[in-house]
Amino acid sequence: MTLFQTSGPDTNLEQLPLMPPAELRRRWRAGEDVALLDVREEGPYSLSHPFFAVSLPLSQIELRILDLIPRLTAPIVVYDDGEGYAARAVPRIRALGYSDVSILEGGLAGYARFGEVFRDVNVPSKAFGELVEAVRHTPSLSADEAKALIETESNLVVLDARRFEEYRTMSIPRGVSVPGGELAFRAREIAPSADTTIIVNCAGRTRSIIGTQSLINAGLPNRIYALRNGTIGWTLAGHQVERGKAARFLERPQTSYAAALADAKAWAERVGVKLLDRTAFDRLRAEEDQRTLYCLDVRTPEEYATSHPDGFVSAPGGQLVQATDEWVGVRGARLVLFDDDGVRARMTASWLVQMGWDASIVGPDVVAPSETGLRIARRPAVPDLGAAAIGADELAAHPSAWTIVDLTRSPVYKAGHIPGAHFVLASRFAEDLAKLPGDGAIVLTSEDGAEAALALPDARATTARDVRVLVGGTRAWAASGRELDRDQMSWISNADDVYKRPYEGTDNAAQAMQAYIDWELQLVAQLANDSVSNFHVV
Repeated sequence: MTLFQTSGPDTNLEQLPLMPPAELRRRWRAGEDVALLDVREEGPYSLSHPFFAVSLPLSQIELRILDLIPRLTAPIVVYDDGEGYAARAVPRIRALGYSDVSILEGGLAGYARFGEVFRDVNVPSKAFGELVEAVRHTPSLSADEAKALIETESNLVVLDARRFEEYRTMSIPRGVSVPGGELAFRAREIAPSADTTIIVNCAGRTRSIIGTQSLINAGLPNRIYALRNGTIGWTLAGHQVERGKAARFLERPQTSYAAALADAKAWAERVGVKLLDRTAFDRLRAEEDQRTLYCLDVRTPEEYATSHPDGFVSAPGGQLVQATDEWVGVRGARLVLFDDDGVRARMTASWLVQMGWDASIVGPDVVAPSETGLRIARRPAVPDLGAAAIGADELAAHPSAWTIVDLTRSPVYKAGHIPGAHFVLASRFAEDLAKLPGDGAIVLTSEDGAEAALALPDARATTARDVRVLVGGTRAWAASGRELDRDQMSWISNADDVYKRPYEGTDNAAQAMQAYIDWELQLVAQLANDSVSNFHVV
């Protein structure tokens, strides 16, 4: 086996195994379990990464990896672009119990000699959406055409396929929030007449395309169109969006349910979606130490919180298709989807199967909902801080004695931080802690204190200054009745930890929105060049 020789406090002169890019790509084509983790921050990741790479920054490993990669024996490959993060990530991942961890040989540059590298985030889902439109010729309307219909056609509904939070931020006239995974379940109830025109919109392109095609696949006889380029296209055309709307359809279908279920069954059978009985599901559970298994509840978050099966994670169907890599870190894994109606899981699984996933479905006859509330992310136990712990009262009593370092993601820091706190990325302690003012003790904080506690050893290894941790983090400070600062900011680290999506929010530059649409339109060609997707559009 090829080995990577490295040294430093994290690696202890350890020889780390290397994964050749050609072998990684072979595993993808063969459908074998393998996770590729980009341990840079999300900003650099969004500029260039392999097709199935998942963003998991070095500083976020302990906070996210246990859910992202539930099987401790799953093969994990990490990479960077020469910054040294990968060598630091391997021992941290192994310390959590993972046994098969290697570094991508040559890093990002080495991979680029073998395969395509892609921009943006959630690329497999977006590329798949473009392929669906190319193969199925999904009908769409330009912003001007849609606006004309909205203004003149009374027998028309506009279904917004995004998350409700995105819809609330901005929407187009007459829009009703029906997230993508809900469309085939609810659309007949909203538009009971076959004569009703349906327009499906999202922020950009993918969820409009997939949502529209879902309704066509589900057998609706209506005229159904995607809003071409979504709210981006609407805005670029000079049309006004509405803000703060709350129209949503959450009622369970009644008169249309039988038709929705029959058509979903027919389509899922045609695509090859497997329905698991108790014996088959138990077999997958028994084999989850050999092949990675994700159990996902595709209903609404509200339904999940009310009641869900034990061991299932909330993954609303539309978002799961749109951003699979936010829940599933292991390409080649098995996915089992749950609903209590038989429509949503089937329609969601039908897309995932076409995306090359081994996706099956179960219902309440196999896994009865028994748990309530939202599931808490799995994390390792926060280490005992001992004398390094400091409370909000002590921090506030002597503010000039401390240099506060905030490790939260940059949008959270910007939204409100402890007065005087400096923004620093934990992955860049070696370069950036030395830039802090003063020479007294440093106090690390993060949103709930967990990331700060986990970062303590790294901080101590890179500075001679005393380092403490705020117990409970910034939330504890705010809970004690103290104000957060939203005006004065100190950016010690470059805030490239979060990629600003040009299709979310209301303050995006026209140039960025147009560039995003142009990028999406060339994904099919890039997908063909790369040849590792295993996509097949039925």
